[in-house]
Amino acid sequence: MLKGKTILLGVTGSIAAYKIAGLASALVKAGASVHVIMTENAVNFINPITFETLTGHKCLVDTFDRNFEFSVEHVSLAKAADLFLVAPASANVIGKLAHGIADDMLTTTFMACTCPKLVSPAMNTRMYENNILQDNLKTLGHYGIEVIRPADGYLACGDTGAGKMPEPETLFEYILRAAGYPKDLAGKKILVTAGPTRESIDPVRYITNHSTGKMGYAIAKAAAYRGAEVTLVTGPVALKPPLFVNTVPVESAEEMYEAVTAAAEAQDIIIKAAAVADYRPSQTAEDKIKKADGNMDIALERTKDILGWLGSHRRPGQFLCGFSMETRDLLANSRAKLEKKNADMIVANSLKTEGAGFGTDTNLVTLITKEGQTELPKMTKEKVADRLLDEIRNRLDFGL
Repeated sequence: MLKGKTILLGVTGSIAAYKIAGLASALVKAGASVHVIMTENAVNFINPITFETLTGHKCLVDTFDRNFEFSVEHVSLAKAADLFLVAPASANVIGKLAHGIADDMLTTTFMACTCPKLVSPAMNTRMYENNILQDNLKTLGHYGIEVIRPADGYLACGDTGAGKMPEPETLFEYILRAAGYPKDLAGKKILVTAGPTRESIDPVRYITNHSTGKMGYAIAKAAAYRGAEVTLVTGPVALKPPLFVNTVPVESAEEMYEAVTAAAEAQDIIIKAAAVADYRPSQTAEDKIKKADGNMDIALERTKDILGWLGSHRRPGQFLCGFSMETRDLLANSRAKLEKKNADMIVANSLKTEGAGFGTDTNLVTLITKEGQTELPKMTKEKVADRLLDEIRNRLDFGL
């Protein structure tokens, strides 16, 4: 997604500057052309040669350096840039950026850029919480510059609190969202469900399934990176909540039903990728059921049909997509589900197909609509998510 993109990294005088070497390396590996601009104070924390070795480009510090590649370096870089990230951003440089002071290569280039800009503050907690600094951050936001909230933690000065620069992996995701995806879903509200549900038998045991949530999480992430406002209602999984997504954790089918129905009215698109239990114990024991001789029967009752409810309560113009996992008669069962649930699309896959199903990093699905079906080749779940969103967006664009 970043191949061929030009990314500018502005590094200021902060102990966190050494971490940007890892970020620069990751961006180069992703195919980006990376240029690093440092303040004079930043070179006290990390040598420019480090960045030059990692990026293959001269690291710029001096505005009047005659050894440049372009006639007017800061203007040429500004024109070429797809994104400018200042990280770590010191309080001093934040003040300059907020008030248009351009007195070195970093601030001059920043002023000349019209591409998306990100600023990641890193400093002592007291400095970060200072009202002047907070006003400067608000000013940056006023001018359309995204401020990445610092993490809480142990700081180099010995204090503990806000002001810690996020890890390079997190900064990479911010860059990826800002420069790596088209914003073709901007303005859309999308609800995604993911993962399994757990239906308690007693305080110790529960009924569940093998869903890991990978497919639903991939859809939620892709939708958010493409500009949508995303709500992810997720059962219990071993995955980190995706950035830029409103994550609503639930446990049982009933809890998922309540969360989904409460949010459904406001959504433009609903994608139900969760594997919700069809049945739950009709009674949950208050204490652990002790083992006894012989067999034990557990009476089950139906859970509420979330997709069915959505199909019968959908508002005009809302797009509804469900998932169908089958072990036989995949297409027939999935098409029947499409009609019964009053959905616009069913994403069908077979548990018996290699590379599809629970726990895998790939999937092989067929997109079924009233007009026909599209079988996708085996691909990563991230690519499936993008293809699915492409299909939904195109159908909304053409009113299908």
